This record gives sequence, structure tokens and C-alpha cells, in this order.
Amino acid sequence: MHIAVAGNIGSGKTTLTTMLAKHYGWTPRFEDVDFNPYLEDYYDDIPRWSFNLEVYFLKQRFKDMMAIAKSDTTIIQDRSIFEGVYVFTANNHNMGNMDDRDFTTYMELFEQMLKIIKTPELMIYLRASVPHLVENIQKRGRDYEQAIQLEYLQGLNTLYEDFIFNKYKGRVMVIDVDNIDFLHTPRDFAGIIDKIDRTLFGLFTD
Repeated sequence: MHIAVAGNIGSGKTTLTTMLAKHYGWTPRFEDVDFNPYLEDYYDDIPRWSFNLEVYFLKQRFKDMMAIAKSDTTIIQDRSIFEGVYVFTANNHNMGNMDDRDFTTYMELFEQMLKIIKTPELMIYLRASVPHLVENIQKRGRDYEQAIQLEYLQGLNTLYEDFIFNKYKGRVMVIDVDNIDFLHTPRDFAGIIDKIDRTLFGLFTD
């Protein structure tokens, strides 16, 4: 079985993925975004290298999907190929970093991949407002994230909503995370577990 966790920067994807893997005994799979042979060139000249960078990420995510499909264990994945395409690459295109010709070629390549890969049995979408994302980003204190603009986070949020409710064809569970703290409040985490149990296993809990 394949479970994916989706959500904007600071929504709690990695934390929830880790907690669910421990609770259910699932195998967590985290995206290696630090290594990309185009990354240094990309930051030197974003419009020139966006297509190369995104195609490399697409290739890596496709390999991940093929490996997950062959796994005998249940995999819970922090960020899937789908949000990589429909959110982050789409955002690069929307910002003018990838021209229409490159984006069309990229999407045609992805559409061919869709003929091979399967959607996860469940996509868990962590829905968060921009103020909530900013609060979490500030709390974890990663230097490279502190300069993220509010407009950038809002643009990603808009794309996430479009991705989840209009473009994605698989089964989705939406968790509004603004008013819960599943890391520090056992009751909040238990509520997520109950929802997953009902959705995946048809279990009814009190």
C-alpha cells in the first residue's frame, strides 16, 4: 500500500509522515531534495536552468514511484510526484521561470509517466493558512527558509488547492492543521489516526 502526505512548506508533512510510520509500522520515504546536479546552476540563473532542474526532480520522483510499486511493505511518502508537478513545477512556470514551450514538453513527459504509475491508495493533504505556515517555519528556524516571501507561500497554497480539488484523481483525506497540534497533543494525533482507520480500513471508533 502507498500513502502520500501532501502540504505546503511548514504544514507538518515530514513530522506527520514520521509519526504515522511509527504508529502503523509503515516504511517512511522522504524526498532527497538536497542533491540535484542542476541546483547550483539553477540559483545562479533560474530561468535558464528551471527546465533542467524540474526534469531531474521528475526523473527521481518517477524512480521513487516505481520502487514503491515493487515494495512488499506499506510505504508512507513525504511529498509525491503529483505535487512536485502540479504545485512546484507549475509555480515555476507561473512565475515566468519556465517558458510555455518547456512547460508543455515537461507536462507531456509527465502524462506519459501517468500511464505507468498508480495513484497512492490515500493522499493525506495538510491544509494550512499562510500565517500558520509562517509560524511553523519560524519555529523550526531553518536559515534558508526564513527569507521565503508571503506571496510565494500564498501562491503555493493556491496551487495546492487546485491540485487537490481539481487535478488529482486519487482518494484524498483533508486535514485542516491550523487549529490542531498533532505533534504535542495526543488527542489531535488520535483524531488523525481515527480518520485514517475509517478511510483505509473501514473501522469505526468512538
